[in-house]
Amino acid sequence: MKFRTADLCDDHDAILQVAEGVFGDFGGLSCFCGTIATVKSYEDNSLVRSALDESGEGRVLVIDGGASMKRSMLGDQLAEKAVSNGWQGVVINGCLRDSAAIAEMALGVKALGTVPRKTVKQDQGLREVTVHFADVDFIPGHWLYADEDGMVVCAEKLVDIA
Repeated sequence: MKFRTADLCDDHDAILQVAEGVFGDFGGLSCFCGTIATVKSYEDNSLVRSALDESGEGRVLVIDGGASMKRSMLGDQLAEKAVSNGWQGVVINGCLRDSAAIAEMALGVKALGTVPRKTVKQDQGLREVTVHFADVDFIPGHWLYADEDGMVVCAEKLVDIA
């Protein structure tokens, strides 16, 4: 990737939303970007699975798990699906598990933390809706840029990605 979030803030601060620095890096890629797709679901990752089963086309899946620290919204099997289906990254307002395996994958992953317990499967939640956490509105189709320094969101594409 050919960007740094600090440089994007220096050059485009007026049009960016900057996420609060509450997320850890868990994927094998620390620098990633793409258009946003969303899932909103509390302790149920059924819709996460259905989203990652689709072609990612370079997108970033943003999961609003309600900041739950009790159940993981992503594990190694779903992360493998994300990689094989062309997703660039996953951002979780909540937890993941299988962090050592996910750290070896070519996928950007930011989350609040880890927990070993899987989710319940009740097919509950919403897809492709605006979600709000970390002082940012994550709107489907907008751009998310992430690196070691954090995440920024913008309505437009700011850099060419080679």
